Amino acid sequence: MSGREHDTADPDLQWCHEAVQGVSRTFALTVDVLEEPMASQICLGYLLCRVADTVEDAGHIPPERQTAVLETYREAIDPDGNADITDFRAAVDEWLPAPEERNEDWEVVAESPTIVATFEDLEPEAREAIVPPVLEMVDGMAMFVDRHAEEGGLRIDDRDELEQYCYYAAGTVGNLITNLLTRGEVGEARARRLRETAEEFGLLLQLVNVSKDVYDDFTEENNVYLPAQWLEDEGVDQEAVIDPENRESSARVVDRTAEYARSFLDDAQAYLETMPLSHGNTMEAWTVPYLLAVGTLRELRSRPEDALTETGVKVSRQEVFAVMAVAGEAGRDSLADLRETIANTPYHRAVEPAD
Repeated sequence: MSGREHDTADPDLQWCHEAVQGVSRTFALTVDVLEEPMASQICLGYLLCRVADTVEDAGHIPPERQTAVLETYREAIDPDGNADITDFRAAVDEWLPAPEERNEDWEVVAESPTIVATFEDLEPEAREAIVPPVLEMVDGMAMFVDRHAEEGGLRIDDRDELEQYCYYAAGTVGNLITNLLTRGEVGEARARRLRETAEEFGLLLQLVNVSKDVYDDFTEENNVYLPAQWLEDEGVDQEAVIDPENRESSARVVDRTAEYARSFLDDAQAYLETMPLSHGNTMEAWTVPYLLAVGTLRELRSRPEDALTETGVKVSRQEVFAVMAVAGEAGRDSLADLRETIANTPYHRAVEPAD
């Protein structure tokens, strides 16, 4: 059964699956086409990460308090920590929007005790696979908030810092997935190949987000992930990244960031071609975000300036549905051909019958 159809006898687990639908339709697509037990393990691991991500992105929390709240959360998640999830819930309480004003992200933060209690019902082997990457992510987020405390939002300096941020935000998730996939009977060579490419899979997806979400990141969260060094090369200050007069110059940096994302496509593809289909894992679950990333990079190449405006850059709903349909049938051997097709043409147009 898929994640959405999971055992409704457990209302807390059902709520967690519904919560993923609310906070990330893209990730929900993945959870929906995993089978059990992987569907619930990935769902709960993602929600643990999402709590930290929401706190890190919260512009209304002073940086020093953000760091303290994240550190409390880390202690609550760590089995050897000196706090529990009720301590985190108390620490974050004053920063929660009123119930009637909460979006889905803040509802997940508010319900973090439910998420953790449900997570603790997972088998010990799964919990041991998930916790270390989550702790590493939280540590990285706290470090970045502290590092950029004076700016009141993240301001990435150069390519190395961009890659470091993307590692903490998403490379750790690649490691989380890999920890779950390499349990049990997985050959040494296969496990090594997975571990060598797991971070790149996460980096690809995060760099695509960085490239396409410049406007929202700046206006909604006061974060600028386009490196200051790259913007300076174009004569643009980070604080003026979305100013209309800088549109053309900033778009070149968007294009440069998207090109950097493309450098991870090969390793991400190798990761998908190597992953075992065990513990409820499916190719479809990870092929969909990979192919949508390829499509988004195609759109970014043709109109990078849209990443700097409310228009934004994304693939069409028609292409999403077409990719979802083909991903259910795609095997490892077809990934390269699908990638080449989608890199050049929206997939729903590529497969339309000729008149």
